Amino acid sequence: MPLADVAPELPDTLIELISAGPRILDEVRRAAARGAPQPLASVRLLAPVPQPPEFLGIGLNYRDHALEAGLAVPATPTVFNKQTSSIVGPNDDVVLPKVSGQLDYEGELGLVVGHAGRNLSLVDAAAAIFGYVIVNDLSVRDWQFLSPTVTLGKSFDTHGPMGPWVVTADEVPDAQNLAVTTTVNGEVRQSGNTSDMIFGCCAIVAFLSQVMTLQPGTVITTGTPAGVGLCRQPPSYLRGGDRVTVAISGLGRLENRVIAETD
Repeated sequence: MPLADVAPELPDTLIELISAGPRILDEVRRAAARGAPQPLASVRLLAPVPQPPEFLGIGLNYRDHALEAGLAVPATPTVFNKQTSSIVGPNDDVVLPKVSGQLDYEGELGLVVGHAGRNLSLVDAAAAIFGYVIVNDLSVRDWQFLSPTVTLGKSFDTHGPMGPWVVTADEVPDAQNLAVTTTVNGEVRQSGNTSDMIFGCCAIVAFLSQVMTLQPGTVITTGTPAGVGLCRQPPSYLRGGDRVTVAISGLGRLENRVIAETD
Protein backbone atom coordinates (compact mmCIF):
# COMPACT_ATOMS: atom_id res chain seq x y z
CA MET A 1 0.00 0.00 0.00
CA PRO A 2 1.36 3.47 -0.84
CA LEU A 3 2.64 5.32 2.21
CA ALA A 4 0.48 8.32 1.34
CA ASP A 5 -2.65 6.18 1.79
CA VAL A 6 -1.93 5.51 5.46
CA ALA A 7 0.09 8.60 6.40
CA PRO A 8 -0.57 11.48 3.98
CA GLU A 9 1.26 13.87 6.29
CA LEU A 10 4.60 12.12 5.66
CA PRO A 11 6.93 12.90 2.72
CA ASP A 12 5.87 11.16 -0.47
CA THR A 13 9.24 11.01 -2.24
CA LEU A 14 12.41 9.34 -1.05
CA ILE A 15 14.50 12.52 -1.29
CA GLU A 16 11.96 14.41 0.82
CA LEU A 17 11.99 11.57 3.32
CA ILE A 18 15.80 11.54 3.44
CA SER A 19 15.89 15.31 3.88
CA ALA A 20 13.49 15.11 6.82
CA GLY A 21 16.15 13.39 8.91
CA PRO A 22 16.56 9.98 10.55
CA ARG A 23 13.75 10.37 13.08
CA ILE A 24 11.18 10.35 10.29
CA LEU A 25 12.06 6.73 9.56
CA ASP A 26 10.46 5.61 12.81
CA GLU A 27 7.22 7.30 11.74
CA VAL A 28 7.46 5.62 8.35
CA ARG A 29 7.92 2.20 9.97
CA ARG A 30 4.89 2.73 12.21
CA ALA A 31 2.80 3.90 9.26
CA ALA A 32 3.91 0.96 7.13
CA ALA A 33 2.86 -1.45 9.88
CA ARG A 34 -0.68 -0.05 9.65
CA GLY A 35 -0.94 -0.66 5.91
CA ALA A 36 -1.90 -3.87 4.15
CA PRO A 37 1.00 -5.68 2.42
CA GLN A 38 0.99 -5.48 -1.36
CA PRO A 39 2.47 -8.32 -3.45
CA LEU A 40 5.69 -7.23 -5.13
CA ALA A 41 4.58 -8.86 -8.37
CA SER A 42 1.56 -6.54 -8.50
CA VAL A 43 3.58 -3.34 -8.80
CA ARG A 44 6.17 -1.86 -11.14
CA LEU A 45 9.23 -0.69 -9.23
CA LEU A 46 10.69 2.61 -10.38
CA ALA A 47 14.19 3.89 -9.76
CA PRO A 48 14.24 4.59 -6.00
CA VAL A 49 16.07 7.93 -6.49
CA PRO A 50 14.93 9.07 -9.95
CA GLN A 51 16.27 12.65 -9.79
CA PRO A 52 19.15 12.87 -7.30
CA PRO A 53 20.81 16.27 -6.83
CA GLU A 54 24.02 14.67 -8.15
CA PHE A 55 24.81 11.31 -9.72
CA LEU A 56 28.54 10.71 -9.31
CA GLY A 57 30.74 7.74 -10.13
CA ILE A 58 34.13 6.49 -8.98
CA GLY A 59 36.33 4.91 -11.63
CA LEU A 60 38.97 2.20 -11.26
CA ASN A 61 38.14 1.58 -7.59
CA TYR A 62 38.74 -2.20 -7.36
CA ARG A 63 42.24 -3.61 -7.25
CA ASP A 64 41.34 -6.56 -9.46
CA HIS A 65 39.78 -4.25 -12.05
CA ALA A 66 42.89 -2.04 -12.12
CA LEU A 67 44.94 -5.20 -12.63
CA GLU A 68 42.84 -6.49 -15.53
CA ALA A 69 42.96 -3.06 -17.17
CA GLY A 70 46.75 -2.89 -16.78
CA LEU A 71 46.50 0.44 -14.96
CA ALA A 72 48.16 1.71 -11.80
CA VAL A 73 46.16 1.85 -8.60
CA PRO A 74 45.02 5.50 -8.28
CA ALA A 75 46.33 7.60 -5.40
CA THR A 76 43.03 9.47 -5.03
CA PRO A 77 39.47 8.60 -6.12
CA THR A 78 38.80 9.06 -9.82
CA VAL A 79 35.50 10.94 -9.97
CA PHE A 80 33.16 11.41 -12.92
CA ASN A 81 29.61 12.58 -13.48
CA LYS A 82 26.67 10.59 -14.80
CA GLN A 83 23.76 12.67 -16.01
CA THR A 84 20.58 12.08 -14.00
CA SER A 85 18.70 11.63 -17.29
CA SER A 86 20.42 8.24 -17.59
CA ILE A 87 18.52 6.81 -14.61
CA VAL A 88 15.95 4.04 -15.07
CA GLY A 89 14.57 1.46 -12.69
CA PRO A 90 14.79 -2.27 -12.15
CA ASN A 91 13.32 -4.31 -14.99
CA ASP A 92 13.33 -1.30 -17.32
CA ASP A 93 14.90 -1.75 -20.74
CA VAL A 94 18.30 -0.23 -21.45
CA VAL A 95 19.07 0.93 -24.97
CA LEU A 96 21.99 -0.14 -27.14
CA PRO A 97 22.54 3.14 -29.03
CA LYS A 98 22.74 3.28 -32.81
CA VAL A 99 26.00 5.23 -32.60
CA SER A 100 27.99 2.47 -30.89
CA GLY A 101 28.38 -1.27 -30.54
CA GLN A 102 30.46 -1.00 -27.37
CA LEU A 103 27.88 -1.05 -24.57
CA ASP A 104 29.45 -2.52 -21.42
CA TYR A 105 28.11 -3.56 -18.01
CA GLU A 106 29.54 -2.50 -14.64
CA GLY A 107 27.83 -3.92 -11.56
CA GLU A 108 28.36 -1.55 -8.64
CA LEU A 109 27.42 -0.68 -5.08
CA GLY A 110 25.81 2.75 -4.93
CA LEU A 111 25.45 4.83 -1.79
CA VAL A 112 22.84 7.48 -1.06
CA VAL A 113 23.77 10.57 0.94
CA GLY A 114 21.52 11.21 3.92
CA HIS A 115 22.27 14.76 4.98
CA ALA A 116 24.17 17.76 3.71
CA GLY A 117 27.79 17.94 4.74
CA ARG A 118 31.12 19.59 3.93
CA ASN A 119 34.66 18.67 5.04
CA LEU A 120 33.46 15.50 6.74
CA SER A 121 35.68 13.24 8.81
CA LEU A 122 35.50 9.50 8.19
CA VAL A 123 33.22 9.16 11.22
CA ASP A 124 30.94 11.95 10.00
CA ALA A 125 31.00 10.50 6.48
CA ALA A 126 29.72 7.17 7.80
CA ALA A 127 26.87 8.97 9.58
CA ALA A 128 26.05 10.87 6.38
CA ILE A 129 25.28 7.70 4.39
CA PHE A 130 21.53 7.09 4.33
CA GLY A 131 21.65 3.75 2.55
CA TYR A 132 22.83 1.62 -0.33
CA VAL A 133 21.47 0.68 -3.75
CA ILE A 134 22.55 -1.48 -6.68
CA VAL A 135 23.67 0.43 -9.78
CA ASN A 136 24.69 -0.81 -13.22
CA ASP A 137 27.12 1.85 -14.43
CA LEU A 138 26.56 1.08 -18.09
CA SER A 139 29.32 2.50 -20.24
CA VAL A 140 29.59 3.14 -23.98
CA ARG A 141 33.31 2.54 -24.29
CA ASP A 142 34.18 4.36 -27.51
CA TRP A 143 32.27 7.44 -26.37
CA GLN A 144 33.77 7.15 -22.88
CA PHE A 145 37.26 7.63 -24.28
CA LEU A 146 36.34 10.60 -26.50
CA SER A 147 36.83 12.94 -23.54
CA PRO A 148 39.02 12.84 -20.42
CA THR A 149 35.93 13.44 -18.26
CA VAL A 150 34.34 10.15 -19.56
CA THR A 151 30.94 11.78 -18.94
CA LEU A 152 29.59 11.24 -22.46
CA GLY A 153 30.15 7.49 -22.41
CA LYS A 154 28.59 7.23 -18.96
CA SER A 155 25.47 9.27 -19.57
CA PHE A 156 23.46 7.88 -22.48
CA ASP A 157 19.73 7.71 -21.76
CA THR A 158 18.79 4.55 -19.81
CA HIS A 159 22.43 3.83 -18.88
CA GLY A 160 22.02 4.41 -15.15
CA PRO A 161 19.67 1.65 -13.95
CA MET A 162 19.37 1.42 -10.17
CA GLY A 163 17.28 -0.47 -7.66
CA PRO A 164 15.38 -2.49 -6.78
CA TRP A 165 15.27 -0.34 -3.61
CA VAL A 166 17.47 1.58 -1.19
CA VAL A 167 18.49 -0.44 1.86
CA THR A 168 19.07 1.86 4.84
CA ALA A 169 22.56 1.88 6.32
CA ASP A 170 21.42 0.33 9.61
CA GLU A 171 20.42 -2.79 7.65
CA VAL A 172 23.90 -3.19 6.10
CA PRO A 173 26.30 -4.40 8.82
CA ASP A 174 29.44 -3.93 6.71
CA ALA A 175 29.32 -2.15 3.35
CA GLN A 176 32.93 -3.20 2.79
CA ASN A 177 32.11 -6.89 2.78
CA LEU A 178 29.39 -7.38 0.18
CA ALA A 179 29.49 -9.86 -2.70
CA VAL A 180 28.93 -8.25 -6.13
CA THR A 181 27.90 -10.52 -9.01
CA THR A 182 27.02 -9.57 -12.58
CA THR A 183 25.57 -12.05 -15.04
CA VAL A 184 24.73 -11.71 -18.73
CA ASN A 185 22.09 -14.19 -19.89
CA GLY A 186 22.86 -16.25 -16.80
CA GLU A 187 26.63 -16.37 -17.40
CA VAL A 188 28.68 -14.96 -14.51
CA ARG A 189 30.84 -12.12 -15.83
CA GLN A 190 31.78 -10.37 -12.57
CA SER A 191 32.24 -11.94 -9.14
CA GLY A 192 33.82 -9.60 -6.63
CA ASN A 193 33.53 -8.21 -3.14
CA THR A 194 33.45 -4.63 -1.90
CA SER A 195 36.38 -5.52 0.37
CA ASP A 196 38.53 -5.15 -2.77
CA MET A 197 37.70 -1.45 -3.09
CA ILE A 198 40.71 0.84 -3.15
CA PHE A 199 38.69 3.63 -1.51
CA GLY A 200 35.84 2.55 0.78
CA CYS A 201 32.45 4.22 0.94
CA CYS A 202 33.27 6.48 3.90
CA ALA A 203 36.58 7.54 2.36
CA ILE A 204 34.79 8.46 -0.88
CA VAL A 205 32.19 10.59 0.93
CA ALA A 206 34.86 12.33 3.03
CA PHE A 207 37.00 13.00 -0.07
CA LEU A 208 34.14 14.49 -2.10
CA SER A 209 33.01 16.63 0.84
CA GLN A 210 36.32 18.52 0.68
CA VAL A 211 35.10 19.93 -2.63
CA MET A 212 31.33 20.14 -2.48
CA THR A 213 28.50 20.20 0.00
CA LEU A 214 26.92 16.80 -0.51
CA GLN A 215 23.15 17.12 -0.70
CA PRO A 216 20.55 14.67 0.64
CA GLY A 217 19.67 12.11 -2.03
CA THR A 218 22.96 12.37 -3.92
CA VAL A 219 23.86 8.98 -5.40
CA ILE A 220 27.50 7.92 -5.63
CA THR A 221 28.28 4.69 -7.44
CA THR A 222 31.51 3.28 -6.09
CA GLY A 223 33.27 1.37 -8.86
CA THR A 224 33.17 -2.08 -10.40
CA PRO A 225 35.11 -5.32 -9.88
CA ALA A 226 37.02 -7.21 -12.57
CA GLY A 227 35.25 -8.88 -15.46
CA VAL A 228 33.97 -6.00 -17.58
CA GLY A 229 33.41 -6.72 -21.25
CA LEU A 230 36.12 -4.28 -22.32
CA CYS A 231 38.84 -6.34 -20.63
CA ARG A 232 37.74 -9.78 -21.83
CA GLN A 233 39.74 -11.46 -24.59
CA PRO A 234 38.31 -10.70 -27.04
CA PRO A 235 36.18 -7.83 -25.71
CA SER A 236 32.56 -8.88 -25.18
CA TYR A 237 29.97 -6.12 -25.36
CA LEU A 238 26.23 -6.24 -24.78
CA ARG A 239 23.84 -6.92 -27.64
CA GLY A 240 20.14 -6.46 -28.18
CA GLY A 241 18.17 -9.12 -26.30
CA ASP A 242 20.78 -9.63 -23.56
CA ARG A 243 19.61 -9.69 -19.95
CA VAL A 244 21.99 -8.23 -17.40
CA THR A 245 21.57 -8.94 -13.69
CA VAL A 246 23.58 -7.34 -10.88
CA ALA A 247 23.20 -8.92 -7.44
CA ILE A 248 24.72 -7.61 -4.21
CA SER A 249 24.41 -9.54 -0.97
CA GLY A 250 21.73 -8.07 1.26
CA LEU A 251 20.57 -5.57 -1.36
CA GLY A 252 18.73 -7.74 -3.88
CA ARG A 253 18.96 -7.97 -7.67
CA LEU A 254 18.83 -5.41 -10.45
CA GLU A 255 17.84 -6.87 -13.82
CA ASN A 256 17.51 -5.10 -17.16
CA ARG A 257 17.03 -6.18 -20.76
CA VAL A 258 19.09 -4.63 -23.56
CA ILE A 259 17.14 -3.47 -26.60
CA ALA A 260 18.56 -2.03 -29.81
CA GLU A 261 17.74 1.61 -30.51
CA THR A 262 15.28 2.08 -33.34
CA ASP A 263 14.39 5.00 -35.56
